[in-house]
Amino acid sequence: MSSKNKQGFLQGVVTLMFSQVLIKLLGMVYTLYLTNRQGFGDEGNGIVASSYQIYAMLLTISSIGVPSAISKLVSERVAVGDHKGAYRIFKIAFATFAVIGLIGSLMLFLGAHVIAYNWLQIPEAEMTLVALSPAIFFVAISSVMRGYCNGRQNIKATARSQTLEQVFKTALTIIIVEIVAIISHVSTEWMAAGATLATTLATFAGFGYLYLYYQTIRKEIAKEVKSTTNYQYERVKTIIKKVLLVSLPISLTAIMSSLNKNIDSFTVVRSLKQFLTESEAVAQYGILGGKVDMLTSLPLSINVAFATALVPAISAAKAKKDTKTITKKTSFSLLISMLIGLPCTVGMCIFAGPILNLLFPNASSGELILQISSLTIFFTILDQTINGVLQGYGKLMIPAVSLGCGVLAKLILNLILVPNPAFGASGAAWASVVCHAVAFTIASTSLRRNVKLDLPFTKIFIKPVIAVTIMGICSYFLYTVLLGMMAQKLATILAIIIAIIIYGLAIIALKIFSEEEIIQIPKGEKIFKMLKKLKIY
Repeated sequence: MSSKNKQGFLQGVVTLMFSQVLIKLLGMVYTLYLTNRQGFGDEGNGIVASSYQIYAMLLTISSIGVPSAISKLVSERVAVGDHKGAYRIFKIAFATFAVIGLIGSLMLFLGAHVIAYNWLQIPEAEMTLVALSPAIFFVAISSVMRGYCNGRQNIKATARSQTLEQVFKTALTIIIVEIVAIISHVSTEWMAAGATLATTLATFAGFGYLYLYYQTIRKEIAKEVKSTTNYQYERVKTIIKKVLLVSLPISLTAIMSSLNKNIDSFTVVRSLKQFLTESEAVAQYGILGGKVDMLTSLPLSINVAFATALVPAISAAKAKKDTKTITKKTSFSLLISMLIGLPCTVGMCIFAGPILNLLFPNASSGELILQISSLTIFFTILDQTINGVLQGYGKLMIPAVSLGCGVLAKLILNLILVPNPAFGASGAAWASVVCHAVAFTIASTSLRRNVKLDLPFTKIFIKPVIAVTIMGICSYFLYTVLLGMMAQKLATILAIIIAIIIYGLAIIALKIFSEEEIIQIPKGEKIFKMLKKLKIY
């Protein structure tokens, strides 16, 4: 592989991290627009969220495990010089998942009426499901192409295609919803369908970019195939079986995650209707599945880069029997995940109300639900990284089993807590916290058994907790002071910015990173020289 395309682990992580953050910020733009749009609000979010979870379930079955599976299999072949075998895996997987994606699209299109009326009990969701159905096909084939790029250690192509897709999704959502609002005289049902149509058109744009990119690297791939060593011929059936055997356990993890969301879409509105009106119940679910889900998933987008990059990196290291690299990359990624998860959990818990008032001035309810849900961030972020390591290491079923146990706990708690007026929708939030805590406990126990870690307790837990405590106390005190001097929205923005700065300074002062870890970061040598000049290290 050419040095031009072969990226370092952390360079790939940083590229994907910026891409994922941008994607989430763009997602926040259209969520803010929809939630604050007259005639849409929490009820519109409820319709879209319920449809989206069904779509996500079919998407999971048809494609979610595919990028990780393809990147794992391709990176293993590339690591031993078998580029021909890697390319053959890509071609066969592409044809296979084109068929699977098409079946998924047809299932959603033909089953939209039954799903909306009988399963979700939200009739308004039918048109949103129909509008989403073609997206499954485009995402399935795009996933194979992204997996091949990741396996060749070229994460930039994946990052760019996902960013482009989200840019189109944001712009088209606003344009289409405004057009539909005029035509339909502000019908919430038709506006929701317009929002999901934008998703379908955006997935086509993402695929279009990947196809054009593939055309530009075809000559390079041909050269790699000619330079192949250690080629191992495998029959088409064998390759399909291998891809499915790797992708199905990974997909099973994503299916469990999707089931977790679908438990809410199937149980929350039904249970809340026992003591609320239908529109109130849909609005409460809209808070949970719209605003809260969007805010709590934002930190995950920063960390998902590690989980994505770890699968091919750990697979390649394992193929070479390089245990030192596995230990280093796993330990460093877990430390970063801890440093991302803790402040996001604490910050969102402290500033839940001000954040909702800042972002959703026309629909700011849901403070308690956000505070409870923020506790899931810590467990989910660490679990995300652990799952990336376990999948790369070949322990494919553990993430699925651990999350499956968590989902079972959530289902039981949802059925007990949500129908209770004392809990209501917040009962579903507590159930999600338990779900992710259970999944994290099982997955982390398995990781310690399989991978040697270089993470002293002081470094991974004590110092980050001290840093986040300093951040929490200082930022909340400053917020209360600022509140007496300026408008709440400005006070919230300044308090969050100050919190980030204080947290960063606390990490440096506590010397959480070693010299070797700082140098690993892009521009790390310059950063370390500067810290040395300041006599911090």
